[in-house]
Parts: sequence; structure tokens; C-alpha cells
Amino acid sequence: MEAVKDRAGLAERLEAAALDGTTLSVWAEVQPDKACVIDPDGRTRSFAEADRNANRIVRLLRRAGLTAGDAVALLTSNRGEFVEVLAATLRAGFRITPVNWHLTTDEIAYILNDCEAKAVFCEARVAASAPAAAQAPGLRLKVAIGGDIEGFLNYDEALATLDGHAAEAPVLGNQMLYTSGTTGRPKGVFRPNPVIVPQATYALRGYDSQSVQLCAGPAYHAAPLAFDIRAAMGAGATLVFLDKWDSERTLATIEERRVTHMHLVPIMFQRLLALPPEVKARYDLSSVKYIVHGAAPCPPEVKHAMIDWFGPVLNEYYAGSEGGAGFMIDSHEWLRKPGSVGKRPALLGSKILDEQGNECPPNVAGTIYHQLPPGGAFTYYKDEAKTQASRVGDYFTMGDMGYFDEDGYLFLTGRSAETIISGGVNIYPQEIDNELIKHHAVADSATVGVPHDEWGEQVKAVVLLKPGYEPSDLLADEILAFARDSLPSFKVPRSLDFVTELPRSEAGKIQRGKVRARYWEGRTRQI
Repeated sequence: MEAVKDRAGLAERLEAAALDGTTLSVWAEVQPDKACVIDPDGRTRSFAEADRNANRIVRLLRRAGLTAGDAVALLTSNRGEFVEVLAATLRAGFRITPVNWHLTTDEIAYILNDCEAKAVFCEARVAASAPAAAQAPGLRLKVAIGGDIEGFLNYDEALATLDGHAAEAPVLGNQMLYTSGTTGRPKGVFRPNPVIVPQATYALRGYDSQSVQLCAGPAYHAAPLAFDIRAAMGAGATLVFLDKWDSERTLATIEERRVTHMHLVPIMFQRLLALPPEVKARYDLSSVKYIVHGAAPCPPEVKHAMIDWFGPVLNEYYAGSEGGAGFMIDSHEWLRKPGSVGKRPALLGSKILDEQGNECPPNVAGTIYHQLPPGGAFTYYKDEAKTQASRVGDYFTMGDMGYFDEDGYLFLTGRSAETIISGGVNIYPQEIDNELIKHHAVADSATVGVPHDEWGEQVKAVVLLKPGYEPSDLLADEILAFARDSLPSFKVPRSLDFVTELPRSEAGKIQRGKVRARYWEGRTRQI
């Protein structure tokens, strides 16, 4: 009975702490010596250590003149300092913007200025750190992580002189992430009110005192940030960082650390599945209880194979940096509706509109629109035109396309900018890729529209082969014949090119624009 009261009391404390950003402090008190973060090099921070450093960072920022509402930028790879800086901003009312450290100097500088950062934490190994910060005159504080940068404070040295006890007057902080910027400059997705995740969410995902979270994707991206880092902090789980994707190393880490929870994207599934059978059989993966995935459409063939391997532990979501209705579907439900990302939520609505703004009937694809939450609508920071262009009434779109079936389940077909228009007919490339990947020789594919004088566009398959297969006209004909067996004739690619790699974003999404670009050189594509 006492243990039950203790758990109930802890839950109440965590719920209260979520309102002022001090959740990590509660866990530091409850389990001070437990590993909070394990870096790729094996360095471990306890909850107590991470909490003390977060308090020191609050004092460092306040000493530099920052107050609640000011912006802090974070430019670092997957390592413990990411968690400490994030925890500091959450408890002191700052607005944090994690920055993709793979961007160019000018792109990083643009984000630093656009988000109005007054402080920046940069990893020393990122060559663009110093020149990008030099282009941001609004910075009051520059801190170097993992080494020295000229003109920056050293992270460890700066924190060593500061008090690690709880900082006064905690205030819940916020975050502003930037879109990928596939067309034009990236835009900040600004919400006036921070998102608070109820503690019950972690219980539903099966977190307990033994949970270990693996973060294998980039920490600065919305999905790993929410489903790996913020989830581990909220649930009191140990967070294990990987610095870059390595399929076998991922399996070895799951076994070694007894990982229970992780966020992955479909291309990671494909690379894991591509490992030789003897490698896959080498590792004990029985600790895994919950895999969440999203960010890009997952071919049903791939997901079936993952469920066969890991068991029914896959949970798919559909949302974006802008938010959305929050579609979710577990493995059991997905097996009844293969290819779906979930049923239309009851709380916030979603609808499918055609090009004239009319709502589409079941099984007819169109642009997906999500209802804006009352009082919590996002804006694209400093871009009212883009904000309004995404809206129809109190609904907004992220440019994704799909359809609801007769039971209200959503199926994604791609993005509006990726739609192939051939002879006036809309063709959705993701549907074609989902079939091509079923061929035994196909590792990955990116179907695109290429110029055609009569039809405007023609369907072309751009294919990456599995190891052991060589490009040939015979194999191309075989793959196209395979497509004809499963697709309507107007969707079957009219030609096929083999490539040695396909461009993907850091979030794992195929960059069709880059695939398509070489076919459209010197011509204008009408969308």
C-alpha cells in the first residue's frame, strides 16, 4: 500500500513539475545516481549531475542578461550537453531552437538571426560555429561544447564556477523548431504556449524504472527531440545516444544497453532489414518494448518485415513540426489496416480537400488539412504570408496528401509538391514506391515525374538495388513488369534508372526534388 501511495505521489509531483519545467529535477531527487544520459563514447551523466549542470546553465544565461522569453540556440550533435541545455531552458522560461549542425555557415547564421538568439551553445567540432556566430550580432553569450572556440566560453570551465543548486523562480520554457526549408529559407514554427505531455502518456508507452531510451536520429530534429529526448526526461528513463547511423552498431547497442524504447524512421528499418541473416541473429533484441516511427511514409512490405522480426511493438504516428491532429496506430491495429497511419482523431479533426477546396469522399486522395487547436495555433515566425497560405478557415496543411478510407483511417500518398501530373491525372509517387520495394532486387526507390512533350510529365522509377544485384536492361524490364502486375496502367513507370544512392534528409525523408532536378534541367516544371 505504501508503494502505491509513493507512486501516486510521484506522479502528482511530476505533473506539477511539468508546468514549470522542473521534471528532470524531480527525477534527480528520486534517482540521483541513475544514468541520465550515455554519450556515444560511453561517458555517462547521472540524473543528479545533469540536473546540477542545468541549474548552472540557468545562472550562466541569467548572468548574461537573458530573461524569460529570450531565445537560446543549440548547435551540437547527440551528446549529454544537449540534454543539459534543453533542461535549463525548460526551467527558466527561455525559448530554445536546436539547429541542424550539418547546415552551411550562412544557413546557420540565418537561423541564429531569425530566431533572435541571444545565446548560442556550439560544438567545437562544427567548423561553421564561429563564422556563423560572427554573423549574429544579437548574441550576448557564446559557449563552446567539447573543446575551445575562439571568442566563446568553454562549457565545462564556465559551469565549474557556478552554483548547481536549484535555480530560483522556475518558469516553463518553450521551443521553436525550423522547417527543413525544401523551398526557400527554413521557417520557425512558433507556438505561443509550450506543449505539455501528460505523465499518463509515458505509462501508456510502457515506461517503468528499468526503461532505456535509444536516440539514433539527430537530436535537433522534431521527432527524436520529442520521442527520444523529451520522453526520456519526462519518464525518468536512461537516454542512450548514437552519433551516426550504423545498422549493426544499433543492434549491438540494443543488446548491450537493454534498450526498451526508441524512435526510428523507415529508412532505418530498411537498413536493419538489409543486414545479413547471421548478423541479425547475433543480437538479443528481446528488451525492446516500444518502437515509435514516422517522419516519412513506411512501405507496408517493410513494416510487415519489422513486425515479424521485433514483434508487434511498432507504433506509427503522423504529425509535423507544426503539430496536427496526432494520428497514432499500433501494430495490432495496423495489421488490420496495412499502410494506414491511424484513425481520424476524435479531439481535433482532419479533412481531405481537393484543389477546389471541396472535401473529398472516402478513398479519394487530396491535400490533408488539420484542425488548429483552440488558442494554440502555430505561426511561421515572421512570415504571415506563409502562415495564411497554409490555412483554410481553422484548418492548416503541411502539404501532405492522402485519403481516408470508409472506416476513417488515413493513408498517405505523398506531398503536393511531389505529385506527378500526367495528362491531367494526379499520380502519387509514394504508392508506386510501396510496390516497387516489394521486388526482391529493390533496396529503395524514388518515383518522380520527368518531362514529356505530350503528357506534361511521365512516371520514372529511380531505383537503388540491394547488394549482389547489378544494373541491367533485363533487370529494369523485370522490375517494370513486376510493377505492371500490381499497379493500374497509368501509374506504372514508363522508364527506370538505377542509381548508387538516393538523397535523404536528416529526418530520413526521400528528397524527391533532388532526384527530379537532373531530369528538369533547362525546363520549368508546373505544379
